[in-house]
Amino acid sequence: MTTSSSFDVIIAGGGPAGASAAIHLATRGLRVLLAEQKRFPRAKLCGEFISPECGLHFERLGVAERMFAARPARLTATVFYSRQGKSVSVPSAWFGAGGIALGLSRAEMDERLLRRAGDAGICVLEDAHVVGLINEGNRVCGVNVKVAGKEKHYCAPLTLDATGRARALSRRFGPARNGSKRQPTPLVAFKAHLEETRGVDSECEIYFYRNGYGGLNSIENGFSNLCFIASARDVRACGADAERVMREVVCQNRRAAQALANARPRTPWLAVSLEGFGRHPVAPADGLLSIGDAASFIDPFSGSGMLMALESGELAAGIIASHLHQNQASPPTRELNAAYESAYHQRFDARLKMCGLMRRAAFVPGLAEMAIRLFGLNERLRHFAARRTRLSS
Repeated sequence: MTTSSSFDVIIAGGGPAGASAAIHLATRGLRVLLAEQKRFPRAKLCGEFISPECGLHFERLGVAERMFAARPARLTATVFYSRQGKSVSVPSAWFGAGGIALGLSRAEMDERLLRRAGDAGICVLEDAHVVGLINEGNRVCGVNVKVAGKEKHYCAPLTLDATGRARALSRRFGPARNGSKRQPTPLVAFKAHLEETRGVDSECEIYFYRNGYGGLNSIENGFSNLCFIASARDVRACGADAERVMREVVCQNRRAAQALANARPRTPWLAVSLEGFGRHPVAPADGLLSIGDAASFIDPFSGSGMLMALESGELAAGIIASHLHQNQASPPTRELNAAYESAYHQRFDARLKMCGLMRRAAFVPGLAEMAIRLFGLNERLRHFAARRTRLSS
């Protein structure tokens, strides 16, 4: 059975980028469909670190009280540890907006954002699989969604890809669509909630080790979230056993070995292959824009992934709403794509470039140790580098 409905904007993906865009669009009077593949709440592989600036976004989205009702951990600093245990600290206060970062699981955060979207009048579909795009010529003008075994057509002059690193809609355009094979990934990410970790109540700790790094911070209910990246070669050497990778690879870092000595997982391990970091096309086709990780995947050690998701959703919503209100009689044009691309690059290029430079140090033996020593000696340099992971161009 096939049915059809029309909206102003369709968003695929109900994470922080998709929910942010949806809420901002709805508050501007637009009709929005938000299609999410999973049913919330659900676990998500993520560092679960919410930087202080996100608080202002939560206020504008009308969800701040709901977030604090989940009793997140309050994190006053991020401390970076070299393999030998040398450390350098970046206070959360450097990023303003109250000066406190939060540790909150994605299950809790995303659930609250999605319910707020529903309260804002957005048509929210869960367990909804976008199985195809509707095209008119070279323009995307809607999606085919499978819900409860039935396929439905939803039409809109604009669609947003907020499906995260999967880029489920955007990757249909470009080389992958023409049959080229993906290259084997050199990195694998893991995540689990732990109990009995040592000394991480009020700080986020970042550990560097051979061919990777990881982060540990407290979240709600007295647990800690460990999220780490390791080389595919090291993962294979450990039999793809996440706990072995934690013990044999992550715990090469002296501080990690102390913090995780008695740690036990309280949730199943999640794992995902990483294709890489950095930018993707943010306007891959007429009528289709990308936000969140579908547009750019910033390095987790920056602590600004959640912030970029919320920011990009708000940025896209503002440009879309302005364009649709001014051009009600005609569909979005290439001018809208150009406006979004320009605004996106102006907002995010500088921080992506800074994180790219830091990434080179993180994955080269000895350089992370040298960088931590250097930043530890010069607070002004440390402050400058930290702010550059947040500032616009």
